[in-house]
Amino acid sequence: MVFPGDANHHGTLFGGVGLAHLDKVAFLAASRHARRTVVTAGCERIDFAAPARIGEMVEAVGRVVRTGRTSLGVEVELHAEALLSGERRLCTRGLFNMVALGADQLTLSPPPGIDIPTEADDWLRAADMVFPGTTNHYGTLFGGDALKLMGKAAFVAATRRARKVVVMAATHRIDFSTPIREGDMVETASRVKTTGRSSLTIEVQLWAEDLLNGRRSHSATAEFVMVAVDQSGRPEPLG
Repeated sequence: MVFPGDANHHGTLFGGVGLAHLDKVAFLAASRHARRTVVTAGCERIDFAAPARIGEMVEAVGRVVRTGRTSLGVEVELHAEALLSGERRLCTRGLFNMVALGADQLTLSPPPGIDIPTEADDWLRAADMVFPGTTNHYGTLFGGDALKLMGKAAFVAATRRARKVVVMAATHRIDFSTPIREGDMVETASRVKTTGRSSLTIEVQLWAEDLLNGRRSHSATAEFVMVAVDQSGRPEPLG
């Protein structure tokens, strides 16, 4: 989501924040492909085609388009989506060159037996990295930041279904099963479980993935009740 803290004085996504999103997705795509420690070596021309505005969702998608002996080229696109209308636009596109450290030869595909989710199901998925700023003194993802990620995922899933202004009304039981370590990829998977007259119950799962070996673990599950509201903040029918 584009919140005011990510925007410039024009009310649009600050270019540096957009570049950070692109670089993070390039890192995730390269790490998943190579199963090695990778770093950004450089990026080729990056074009900013359209702005992303405060209140919109941005989606960064990356794919490996070139592999060498120790390097990969990852093409990344950043799209903006107006959550109430569903209108989407391409904002930015770039090519990042990533290098695997200490590797004589890259693994050109994920190791066998690794279960990597596809987009063929009805879950809305989003990935992020666990950096030191979001960890506790044990070196694992702080519970409050985990809840923040899950709440944001519930908001996006509910708004995409309703195409109305939605707010969080309640959370049902939240279960944390396994910790997420610093350096892991964290993935939220959210979907609409039930709908009422003006409310939606969203199921959110939190998964962790070790980028070097592909091992995945289910870390948390929660349910959020989101309610569609009108301009005065009163519940509004979904239909």
